[in-house]
Amino acid sequence: MSSEKGPKDQPEHRGRDAYSHRLKKMRTQGMKPPIKGGDNSGAMKQDVSIDCGWGRIVFGQTFSDARLLIETLRAEVPDHRDIAIYVRDPHVVLANAPQEVFLDPSHTYRLDLSTYHAASSKPPQGFFIRRLTSEIDAQAINRIYAARGMVVVRPDFFWRQRDARSIVYFVAEDEHTGNILGTVTGIDHGRVFNDPEKGASLWCLASDPQARQRGIGEALVRRLAEHFLARGASHLDLSVLHDNVPAIKLYEKLGFKRVPFFTVKRKNQINEKLFTGPEQEDYEALNPYARLIVAEARRRGISAEVTDAKGGFFRLSYGGRSIHCRESLTELTTSVAMSICDDKSVTRRFAEEAGVRVPRQMTADAGEEAIAGFLEEAGPLVVKPARGEQGRGISVGVSTIEEVREAIEAARAYCDTVLIEEMVEGEDLRLIVINYRLVAAAVRRPAHIIGDGRSSIEQLISAQSARRSAATGGESSIPLDAETERTVRSAGYTFADVPKEGEEIRVRRTANLHTGGTIHDVTDIVHPKLVDAAISAARAINIPVVGIDLMIKSPQNPDYAFIEANERPGLANHEPQPTAERFVDLLFPLSMPAGARAFTREAQKNE
Repeated sequence: MSSEKGPKDQPEHRGRDAYSHRLKKMRTQGMKPPIKGGDNSGAMKQDVSIDCGWGRIVFGQTFSDARLLIETLRAEVPDHRDIAIYVRDPHVVLANAPQEVFLDPSHTYRLDLSTYHAASSKPPQGFFIRRLTSEIDAQAINRIYAARGMVVVRPDFFWRQRDARSIVYFVAEDEHTGNILGTVTGIDHGRVFNDPEKGASLWCLASDPQARQRGIGEALVRRLAEHFLARGASHLDLSVLHDNVPAIKLYEKLGFKRVPFFTVKRKNQINEKLFTGPEQEDYEALNPYARLIVAEARRRGISAEVTDAKGGFFRLSYGGRSIHCRESLTELTTSVAMSICDDKSVTRRFAEEAGVRVPRQMTADAGEEAIAGFLEEAGPLVVKPARGEQGRGISVGVSTIEEVREAIEAARAYCDTVLIEEMVEGEDLRLIVINYRLVAAAVRRPAHIIGDGRSSIEQLISAQSARRSAATGGESSIPLDAETERTVRSAGYTFADVPKEGEEIRVRRTANLHTGGTIHDVTDIVHPKLVDAAISAARAINIPVVGIDLMIKSPQNPDYAFIEANERPGLANHEPQPTAERFVDLLFPLSMPAGARAFTREAQKNE
């Protein structure tokens, strides 16, 4: 075998190879956006943007003039968010309009589709991925956008784009209920501006924060990647906020690599938190219920001083008016109204006097003989402390005298006075009443788990609890306590049992968010009789901000039974309804736009 070096082994040739490799890397992953041109690609269109409903994607590599790019961003529609990506010379763009645009603190990631590998594991469990097919899908996408704090889109926009060649929408559908669990949008750069690099991009990946199924985001990303791979795209890009650790972890798991392309956005109300710097430390320490109100107040120019972040206390000041709050509880709620709400038996009496239907009730000190007779007559009972919140100490569906004794002891850990009440079958409806008007209505459902054929019920509860906690900022979790164990036992299981794949098991009887329950907005369909009952109860208590809980057969059915009133309802649980807006309206009417104030005055006259 010859030991002589061939031409390709010569040092100068190796140097040329290394230089060529560096040049190619600079062109594909350099600080500049993708270059124009390319063999057999045709001419790339100039100054291109595409409307996505929530705003436009402005393709920076198609602009040769920074001033024209700025003018394009200036044409942004109110309440929309335009995004200029692959911006050439972003420092020049910012220097020309420093008061109007900013450099978005997002990373760009790229998936090389030529090396993409399909998932080796089994397909998603409990849902499937398909394209958007109906206006109902569009409405469901908006519901998910709103739940995730994203800009919503007119549903007819999605519907008009359903057959578009340049933009595609995929949704994840629950195979049992038909509910939409997640969505993703894709853009084909070749069809939009004749991209010589044959690229594509991913936008608006979002899943329902209350979805129980795992792997929704990954399944949507894979489906979009495979869609563009089949159409000859070379890569799939996306933009993700630098501190969105869970999303970045998912993308890197799927093979996305970070590339140094820049994004520029216009300074507007939606983007405010991205260019004004981090909030004060005391604001970040607030819980989500207090933070929602403080953010709305600051947006209106109302001074917000956090007085005790841990307790959720803050003071709002506007003009000559100053009001101290604890989340949605304010100085406008009197101590008398507070004391009425504090004792559930007193609340019940006030509601009953106002003509609101209430379930039969007695106290635990009535004696065991009376309790046994009540149990025999009424059937399954609810045992709860007279004072308490967030579902603590409540036992539902108690059906034997032994269970009643245990439930009474559990309730007495929170209050000496224990109430025993007939159990009303149905769903738990929370109505938010502010200034004696309905602002939001939502059905609250108890925590459920879905079997996977491998995990025990205890493991499934822990996993579901972790997901609920992550989706609610730590506000919701499923306790592994005696009540959960009793609920599981009544379904015929123990914590150690392994339910078969797809089997759904309720693990809590109460629907409180804090114990893992989920909340589903029904404001637009709630029956007027239920609204009247909530407002009547609020007026009877004389409380300006309250959460009224009813047991109902359906939000569209007038039958109900009053359960309790919450003087400090969690307004953050009811997005996208404008709970924080109406709360601040109540406290500071002069902070409302003049037109809104006039409309409110007219509505009050007509009542």
